[in-house]
Amino acid sequence: MAEKTNTPTKKYTLKDKIKAMGPGLLVVGSFIGPGTVTSSTRAGAAYGYQLLWCVVFSVIAVIIMQGMAARLGIVTQNGLAENLVTEFKNRPALRNFMVALVSAAIILGGVAYMSGDLTGTAIGISALTGVPSRIIAPIWGVCILFLNAHQNAIKWLEKLLTVCVSVMAVVFCVTMFVVKPNWGEVLQGVIPTVPGGAIMTCVALIGTTVVPYNLFIHATSSRQTWKDPEQIPLAEFDVRCSMIIGGFITGAVMITAGTVMRGMEVNSAIDMAAQLEPLLGNLSVPFLAIGLICAGISSAVITPLGVSYVLAGLFGWKLDRSDKRYFFTNVAIVLCGIVGTATGFNPLTIIMAAQAVNGVFLPVSVFVLLYLASRSSVMGKHKNKPYQVILGTAVFVISLVIGISSVASLF
Repeated sequence: MAEKTNTPTKKYTLKDKIKAMGPGLLVVGSFIGPGTVTSSTRAGAAYGYQLLWCVVFSVIAVIIMQGMAARLGIVTQNGLAENLVTEFKNRPALRNFMVALVSAAIILGGVAYMSGDLTGTAIGISALTGVPSRIIAPIWGVCILFLNAHQNAIKWLEKLLTVCVSVMAVVFCVTMFVVKPNWGEVLQGVIPTVPGGAIMTCVALIGTTVVPYNLFIHATSSRQTWKDPEQIPLAEFDVRCSMIIGGFITGAVMITAGTVMRGMEVNSAIDMAAQLEPLLGNLSVPFLAIGLICAGISSAVITPLGVSYVLAGLFGWKLDRSDKRYFFTNVAIVLCGIVGTATGFNPLTIIMAAQAVNGVFLPVSVFVLLYLASRSSVMGKHKNKPYQVILGTAVFVISLVIGISSVASLF
């Protein structure tokens, strides 16, 4: 008998969908960090609204790819990494190559992101205290080690930080309308153009939103949240709403900076605070500093956990501290991030470089997810539909072109 290909028939009310939101918000909490504020502010100050298309592309990309990740987790009740290992179990050479490739991409990207998270928190504290960020960042890294060793502290802290970052997001969005941008010019920014010297900024903008390890986190989080394929509509609503909210925040930061700061050189948190002066006046610096601290803490807590999730799935570790390999991976990522912050480079340069590194490795994770979510042997009747394959392939090709271009631009 042929297998039915119709989608789940169970109907959910808007209230049901809103109550079920969770994994998508976790992803947004991960990518709305110091990297987002920094890369969007620098892009607006340097290029006005010309790179707004990068934000639009990023939102479309995360809706497509995070949606695939959520569906994969729900249908298979396994994470993305576990599915990768299972799919290639009969082809050990190819399996080992894919595991090595994904591991390298996730580890290097995670270390870079960790450096950016610690640096973002440090420049916020530095703006309030005057202590150099290169001193604060390593100290804060040690604090993250402590937080990762106390799971209850992380849960309490994440709730507090979610409120703080939400308030900051509202202020940025309100400020965007207060500064009265030229909306006709804003709309022109949706048309893809790459001004001279802007390729690394494009990669940073995309890399700060479409984060490779978030695809793995989302699959694992979704299978823990939802157990039945009939719940896929809940996951899809969660993804769409959460990613649009995150994209709107990112766009608001860029548009505000492009209106207030165009032509300015951005080298510190105090420089970035200029965009909030129309709404907050003298409170703009401390407010942005507190926002960077909150966003940095939230991302810094999630980053080592994300890398550990991926490696645990690839190598069969347990997803808790009882497995020392899982625990010490957390520690190693934070320690490497601490080393990265102690290099002496400009803090904002470190943050931008971290986003760019993630953008370079993004095609690897996108390809793995697209391949698995399109396989009948993995997804059954819930595999990618033709239009999802086309959209996913477009995301892969664009991310690959941008990643290659960013590497070429270094030479």
